Amino acid sequence: MLARPDRVIESFGTRKSFTNPHTAADALRAGEVSALVGALAFDPVQPCALAEPRELRHQNTRWTYAPAPGTSNTRGRVGAAIFEPDDATHALRVRDLLEVIDQGRLEKIVLSRKALVTSIDPLNPHEVLGRLVDADANGNGYLVDLGGDVLVGSSPEVLIRRQGTTVSCHPLAGSARRNSDPERDARIGANLLASTKDRHEHAFVVEAIRKALAPLCSDLDIADAPTLTTTPQLWHLGTPVTGVLSDPRVTALDLALAIHPTPAVNGTPFTASLEELRRIEPDRGFYAGAVGWCDSNGDGEWIVAIRCARISADRLSATAYAGGGIVAGSDPKREVSETLTKFRTVLAALGSDSSNLEW
Repeated sequence: MLARPDRVIESFGTRKSFTNPHTAADALRAGEVSALVGALAFDPVQPCALAEPRELRHQNTRWTYAPAPGTSNTRGRVGAAIFEPDDATHALRVRDLLEVIDQGRLEKIVLSRKALVTSIDPLNPHEVLGRLVDADANGNGYLVDLGGDVLVGSSPEVLIRRQGTTVSCHPLAGSARRNSDPERDARIGANLLASTKDRHEHAFVVEAIRKALAPLCSDLDIADAPTLTTTPQLWHLGTPVTGVLSDPRVTALDLALAIHPTPAVNGTPFTASLEELRRIEPDRGFYAGAVGWCDSNGDGEWIVAIRCARISADRLSATAYAGGGIVAGSDPKREVSETLTKFRTVLAALGSDSSNLEW
């Protein structure tokens, strides 16, 4: 399921499954499957979770969770989160990476960590999704069956969208925590927009997308400067991108594979940052991957898989993820704080207390 501000895309049943995303993309382009839905892993060499559904349903409505008749919508007994690594260790990792950046081996890298929760009562993935959608002003949310485990989240970031020959995306990079006081909140947003460090980080993402899409588009329009985008927890820098495909046979999945993972979740240079993350975070899985769909016409939409948790097959535990971009000038304490802020929404949706996430 993919919930968006003005529509819901749901798939039902499975005709065929794919673990290689390029094989899946070839099958779609050849007309061997009617549509594809699912998730791409963060690491391009890791298996995907894509499937041809028996039915792909589009509804022009905002999705809301409705409990099955006779079932309770009360929250289960979920324990406090255990962070891996802990706050102090995450700060040390940031300091180590800043040394690598100072040595010139990296310009940016996106470092993440996990929050592990256990539950006495089984977690209901659709109920968790409902809380995430309700907490998002635009009603964004996604849920993917990974073959037992379930990935559920609410991402504000479109990796790529294709409608006919029109391509669009809205990359986000550079964040600041919002404040309940309107005047302070406005100043925080203004400072983010003026931040040399954050605009530098954001520029890496935009330039990578430009390089990936330019060979595929006859026309590409990218705003000269980022603008502010908000979630209930964070300010983000965002840049709208639109283009026109040169070859109409290129599908939304082809486009997703061409640009994923962007520096918004990986880093730059591409290979050096990816190799570093394989060493530090070998088990990212589908966090910072992509979730979406593509139909037989090639139209579709892929969302960056952030603000998410992977719920276990027995529904008694979940792993949430959060990260942030590290560039020259990053502050380790602020990076820890950023991950804690990003954890809040997901942990609250899981029913784990997230009210005291401060460092």
